[in-house]
Amino acid sequence: MKRTFLSSVALLFAAAAIAQPDRWQQRVKYQMTVDADVTNNRLSGKQKLAYTNNSPDTLDRVFYHLYWNAFQPNSMMDNRSRYLGQQLVNNRPDWDGRVRDRIQHLQPDEIGYQHVKWIKMNGVAQKTILHETILEVTLSKPILPRSTVNFELEFEAQVPVQIRRSGRDNAEGVRYSMSQWYPKICEYDYEGWHPTPYVAREFYGVWGDYDVSITIDKKYTIAATGYLQHPEKIGHGYEPAGSKVIAPAGDHLTWNFIAPNVHDFVWAADPEYIHLSKQVRDGMVLHAFYKISNEALRKQFEGYSARQKQQYGNNAENFIASYKEDWETVLDKAAKVLPFMDKTFGKYPYKQYSFIQGGDGGMEYPMATLLKGAGTDVVFHEWMHSWYQMMMGTNESEYAWMDEGFTSYAEDLVSANFYGRSTLEAYKAALQRNPSDKNLNDAVNIIPENNGDSYLSYFSLAKSGLEEPMTTHADHFNTNYAYSTAAYSKGALFMEQLGYVTGTDTRNRILLDYYNQWRFKHPNVNDFIRVAEKASGMKLDWYREYMVNTTKTIDYAIDSLWEEAGSTKIRIANKGKMPMPIDLQLTFKDGSREMHYVPMSLMFGSKPAEEQGLTRIVYPEWNWTNQSYTIETRHKLSEITLAEIDPSKRMADVNRKDNRLELKW
Repeated sequence: MKRTFLSSVALLFAAAAIAQPDRWQQRVKYQMTVDADVTNNRLSGKQKLAYTNNSPDTLDRVFYHLYWNAFQPNSMMDNRSRYLGQQLVNNRPDWDGRVRDRIQHLQPDEIGYQHVKWIKMNGVAQKTILHETILEVTLSKPILPRSTVNFELEFEAQVPVQIRRSGRDNAEGVRYSMSQWYPKICEYDYEGWHPTPYVAREFYGVWGDYDVSITIDKKYTIAATGYLQHPEKIGHGYEPAGSKVIAPAGDHLTWNFIAPNVHDFVWAADPEYIHLSKQVRDGMVLHAFYKISNEALRKQFEGYSARQKQQYGNNAENFIASYKEDWETVLDKAAKVLPFMDKTFGKYPYKQYSFIQGGDGGMEYPMATLLKGAGTDVVFHEWMHSWYQMMMGTNESEYAWMDEGFTSYAEDLVSANFYGRSTLEAYKAALQRNPSDKNLNDAVNIIPENNGDSYLSYFSLAKSGLEEPMTTHADHFNTNYAYSTAAYSKGALFMEQLGYVTGTDTRNRILLDYYNQWRFKHPNVNDFIRVAEKASGMKLDWYREYMVNTTKTIDYAIDSLWEEAGSTKIRIANKGKMPMPIDLQLTFKDGSREMHYVPMSLMFGSKPAEEQGLTRIVYPEWNWTNQSYTIETRHKLSEITLAEIDPSKRMADVNRKDNRLELKW
């Protein structure tokens, strides 16, 4: 077993090193032993941490996350949620509906806490200062550059009632969703320390190896990050097929999981978990862990809106049956799309992945996700986080859109592959069923083939007056609405629209280059843009500047057409604040088409033709300072039946009504 583990680690490091930029990053090696008291909902644990300072800096202090301290009345998370709930956005309180004011009402036996009883570095006790969810450790001796020190600590914790992500007794009745459960050292990178308080958003962690042993009541099944050691002594569905489980005597079991090259560790436990598994490729195994609590699911159904209930014929039993079917088929769905995911985004490198019922919706972790239900879209979204966070590891506080946005973009493509139809095709099918639905009709006319929902969401935000730049720290947005739309929708649009700028094939190559060069490396937006520039041969810093650093919008229009000396001239106006390259397609009476392509001056390049066999005229660049540009066709004006800017609709033009001019002669 040890040889297999070491080989896996070596392979992961070798893969990560191929064609990767040289950027230092810290390294950790955790060894933890934990006792779980399921009667009192308490944890007690010991942690050893080998911390390697690969930076050129001398460190005189370190910081740890103590996430569960957020689940106490008047915590930063509590105060922030209640404050946002006082604001109305679209006539609704702007708080996270999962948190609301629930923390304020927690009783002493319901709160969460993590107490570090003592901490030593190289055997010497260290002084600490507690800042709610951050523990500051003032070091008795600094950590020198390129050196390793050993921390030891003992901690105790109380599992909170499930409020946000982690906790006990969630809406489906799962006993324990154990995320953010241990003292976790903060990330130190080229920007310095990142002791980010736990207020609402996502996470940033140090890559390393985890060796975690959990002792718990023998009736409980554990699902976790990593590879279970000695499954023949554990059972619970982990044992090899046909083998006999030889469990140790007593009322408790100790589960040992090894997880190489990850930046976090999650586990969940319940005495009624159903455990399914499925081997896919290269010895990789998919797992599902779930339970069906009819009482909890009926209660959940009663909380649904009338429209949601109608989807199940206003019958709770139909909802329960559908919920159960989702979990029974989740592994088959995952296995079906895995080849597409490997090919499109890069090969998934670990030997297992687990879909775990728990938490409060969907939350990603290394080799696992916590899911409130196993609906197809949320399953694909959370699994794609294995690429755009678990392997890339961007600082989600600073680049939430590179995590959630890229994942949302990928989810849409994976769903299209699974269902065999794009977002646009799904909208058109819905419109056929509901031809009088104005919203569907409007949507069909303004969204691209893929990621249409993200475009619609972004357009609403851009016109709301509430948009903030994507450079805003994830916890510091003025509204939850602005954060979620920027992170998920505009982030997905960023990637889909990049295909318009560089060409779809080039954008697809960018994604694979990004995976090959930056996995396990904590890339930032500049790193991604440089990958895109090298693959496309264009300058793209302007795209980053406008899309990420500003809230400026795109608005082009067909200004006028006229005939001159037997040819037709068409003037395009830039009415917006963000410049873009322009595709203008002309359609003629005989059904033929021409594509007129105008590069934008800041690109210093142009995209290749995307449609074979289509006549394409490439123009000199459009200087971004100019408000208009005129193109020309040899066809007479009377021969033109349609002129349209960006017929693919990938350019996020906030007013598409003046992009299309139909001429009826």
